[in-house]
Amino acid sequence: MAMCKVSSSVHFVTRSTAGSQAEPGRAHWVPNTDVYTTDSGLVVKVELAGMRSEHLEITVEGNRLRIAGNRPDGCRAAHCSFLVMEISYGPFESLLEVPSDYDLSQAKAAYLNGFLRIDVPLAQRPVKRSRVLVAEGD
Repeated sequence: MAMCKVSSSVHFVTRSTAGSQAEPGRAHWVPNTDVYTTDSGLVVKVELAGMRSEHLEITVEGNRLRIAGNRPDGCRAAHCSFLVMEISYGPFESLLEVPSDYDLSQAKAAYLNGFLRIDVPLAQRPVKRSRVLVAEGD
């Protein structure tokens, strides 16, 4: 089965690129993220192996979802020489712009086994009620 990148109406507002020089105090990597829809809403799933939930910060501002944190690198020897280094450490940030079809104010998050899952329900549409007007008169 071939895997491919999918284009959608969810936009990453900011994404850092791995290997680039990060500004001091700024994020320098972005975790792998899947965004998909279900019958009840939108799901954002973020791969964050090796992190604790208390090191995550999730904020909502308007139609933007910000996921930030810091993955510590505390398990390697002080003076080691890497042969391969593919795991990113340090501060990260993802900022997603979510379409107005979804209600970020009702989003729920869960962190389990290294994956952060954020469920964003569909926005409630106002119910159109038909109304019969009765003309008053003679």
